[in-house]
Amino acid sequence: MNQLFITGIGTEVGKTICSAVLTQYFKADYWKPVQSGDLDNTDSHKIESWTEGTVCHPETYRLQLAASPHQSAREENIEINLNKFQLPKTGNKLIVEGAGGLMVPLTDEIFMIDLIERFNLPVALVVRNYLGCINHSLLSIMALKQRKLKLEYLIFNGAFPPDTERVICNFIKRETRIIYIPEIDQPTKVSIKAAAEQLTKTNL
Repeated sequence: MNQLFITGIGTEVGKTICSAVLTQYFKADYWKPVQSGDLDNTDSHKIESWTEGTVCHPETYRLQLAASPHQSAREENIEINLNKFQLPKTGNKLIVEGAGGLMVPLTDEIFMIDLIERFNLPVALVVRNYLGCINHSLLSIMALKQRKLKLEYLIFNGAFPPDTERVICNFIKRETRIIYIPEIDQPTKVSIKAAAEQLTKTNL
């Protein structure tokens, strides 16, 4: 794994915590292409706080409003241009974290999945257990298949009922690797490092 795009089946499923664990595990750089809101405590700030010595590359767009990027950009009279996104130049591995799920709009016509497709990056899909997560997971996997984007990892974030996990796993290809990340309520350098070390034991 040299470059990996982390997305989720929706908002608030733990993408940034999972990004931190994988950034720590791979000793990778980190890049958040679009930050909407929380500019005083961005996802890049969190990654810097939770991991050891990570290089966080600057966002292409930093938007004030904590909302969908297309709405946040409109509030500031900004139009997000897909061509302005350029992968950071680094000799290191790179974790890229999207905003929300695959169909989060960057403009009225451009979506997060279009950004993934632009870079043709392998994907890690973060799944969290809630009523409706099977539907959201399968739709996300289906969208990646339609765009011929490689689902490198399926990440189960937290505990899952066996019946839920089984149905989701039956929908992925054999080459997709499954990652289990434990519930991390209070992310710190210690808890993130412990989760990364646990991944090492599984020979990820």
